[in-house]
Parts: sequence; C-alpha cells; structure tokens
Amino acid sequence: MNIMRPLAIAALATSLATPALAEREQTIYLNPSVGFQLFDDKRDLSETATFGLGAEFRFHPNWSVEAVYSNADADRKYVDGNSDFNEYRLDGIYYFAGQDQAWNPYVSAGAGHADFGDDVLSYQTAGSDHEETRVNVGAGFRYNVSDNVSIRAELREFHGIDESTFDTQATLGLSFAFNRTVSDSSPEPRKPTDADNDGVPDSRDQCPGTPAGASVDNDGCERDDDGDGIANSTDQCPNTPAGANVNNRGCELDSDNDGVVDSQDQCPDTAAGAEVDDTGCEGVTETVETIELNVQFPTNSSVIGNSYDDEIRRVADFMRENPETTVEIAGHSDSSGDADYNRFLSQRRAEAVAARLTDALGISADRVDAVGYGEAEPIASNDTAAGRAENRRVEARIQVQR
Repeated sequence: MNIMRPLAIAALATSLATPALAEREQTIYLNPSVGFQLFDDKRDLSETATFGLGAEFRFHPNWSVEAVYSNADADRKYVDGNSDFNEYRLDGIYYFAGQDQAWNPYVSAGAGHADFGDDVLSYQTAGSDHEETRVNVGAGFRYNVSDNVSIRAELREFHGIDESTFDTQATLGLSFAFNRTVSDSSPEPRKPTDADNDGVPDSRDQCPGTPAGASVDNDGCERDDDGDGIANSTDQCPNTPAGANVNNRGCELDSDNDGVVDSQDQCPDTAAGAEVDDTGCEGVTETVETIELNVQFPTNSSVIGNSYDDEIRRVADFMRENPETTVEIAGHSDSSGDADYNRFLSQRRAEAVAARLTDALGISADRVDAVGYGEAEPIASNDTAAGRAENRRVEARIQVQR
C-alpha cells in the first residue's frame, strides 16, 4: 500500500486546522502508522511490517472512536510464498488526559474483520481465502508535539474468534489534528423570579409579601419558633409555652388582668383590682427563702432514693424553725423533648420531693405544695448542655402569707 499519498493530504489539511489546542472541545485525527505484527503460529505467517491508516473522532476530552485500515505483505513461515493481509476495524479509546496536555496515555478496545489471504492455515485447501473476525485490546500514548501534530505509539493484542488465535502488534505513527470548538447554543436557563427577595421563588412562595430581611422557612413564610401563630418579627414574647393562648403580640393572655398569665393562673376569675399572689389567687404570698435542692433523678423517672434525705431535711429544719411558713416544691426541666411531657415529669418529681417532706420528715401536708413548671422558667440558656443542666432543677420556695 502506498502510504505517501494519505500523508501528503494530511499535511496539507493540517495547515488549515484551528491552531488553539486549549480552546478545542472536539478533534478529528488522521493517524498514519507503521508497525510490526507477530502472528499466531497457526497462521503460517512470519513477523512482518504492517502499515495502517486511522480516522479518529475525539468527541470528548477523554473519549474517542477510531476506524482503522491495516495492510501487510507477509511471508509464509513454513512454505514458500507470501500472503496479502488486510483488516478493517473499529476501536473505542479512553484517554487519561485532555487534548491540552502534552502526554495523553490511553487504553483501547475494538473489533474488526481480517483477511489473511490464500491458504494461510495449513489445513485449508489451496487457493482458499481465510477471513476472520478479530477483537482487540491495546494501550499506548499520544504526545502532542504542537497543536496539530502528535506522535502516537501503542501495543495491541488481537484474538481471532473463529480459530482462537492470538496476534500481537506494535505501531508507531504521526497524527494530524483537525480541531473544532463546539459552542453551547442552548439558551441560558431563566432564573426563577422572587418578588419579595426572601430566597424562595414565587412559584412555591406561599407568603409572597414577607418584609425585607425577614427569616423565612422553605415555603417563604416568616418563622414562628415558639409555634404560637405570631411570626418572629412581631412576636414580643418569643418563648411562650407550646399551646398557650396569645394575643396579637405573641404574649400569653391574662383574661382577668391580675398580672398572672392564664397558663399559671390558678384563680382565673379574681375580682378586678384584687391583690394576688404568684398563682393568681387573692392574698399575697411572699417567698422569703428559696432553697435549690441537689436532687438527681434517673432519666425519665420521678423516683428518688433515701440518699437525698439530708438535702431535703434542710427545708424541713427551716420550716420547723419558722412555723408560719409554707413551701412550694417547684420542679423544672430543660426544653428538650415535648413541652407537655416536660411539665408532667417535673410535676411528678416535685410531688416526689414533697412526699418525702411530709412522710419521712414530718412536715404537715397542708404546708407543702408541689408544682411542675416544665421548661417554662429557665435560669440559663437551653442552647448549651451546661445551660440545660442548670435548668433541670428542683427548688423549695418557702413562703409566708402577708
């Protein structure tokens, strides 16, 4: 095969190619090559020089497909004469680097149809042509000398499916590149509109008129962290207990206007202007001493052991010395978990301490009251572990009626 004519055509075409390698996205290569092919012994063909010409389309920086024609005039190995070898094949190639890199190592695999000429296999009848389907795998590299010229070397192994043969081929060649920059002609997608600039597009904004700068949820509505129905931006009482009735400012209602909110008002219908205590009942009870009790409870439990009697005895001793006093055992929790459950658990714990005062330590039951406040009266931030630990407490509020 005369290889000079394709080489001349390739050299002429190269002078017209786009020069900028860094800008191209697709490349067509013309790949003339020379090689050395070692045939399987079954073929009765000697090692021979092989000439090839490939047309390769590199449609992606790492992927290409190549059509190859190969030709050789191979001497017979065991008898006189020679045989004309021709092959057409199609290969897929994966490059480990982009076109803009100097070194482009690759791996390849493909399949083709080979014609080994007359009577190649010793057991065939004279004068017959031997044709065979061959699959192949290979590895090699491309070295970019310039934007349009590169050197290419590879080693490839062929397997003849029909006769279970194995042939090996090594090639070296030049490649001439014809480059094409592919522009993305698809229109840039339109950004969704967000009329109130809250970060939620109008198509799913359920509260389209939120004030500028307001913190919103995924639906575009202002946040209401305490769940009282009043948005954070207008909530003047941001930590109301769950389920509490609030006014339009987010503060708990005080229906009888005695200064005690409804959720804590044990006497909700006191007369207007009446003086009430902390529970909303007439007659003022003043707390004269608050003793914080270091009583620990197991998780989700209200059972206390005898080891805390000394701690609770401090309250009993004070009350014996001051017989006019009463005591409110106040149970508190942090804000972890459900608020109603926290109130229930703190009530049980307060009752457990109160029962120890009246049963084991002999304080009259009519002088002892137990109230569970749950998470309603924090003394520290519930945002930290240390603060939550402070909020989980039991207090003895010793009071006197004035």
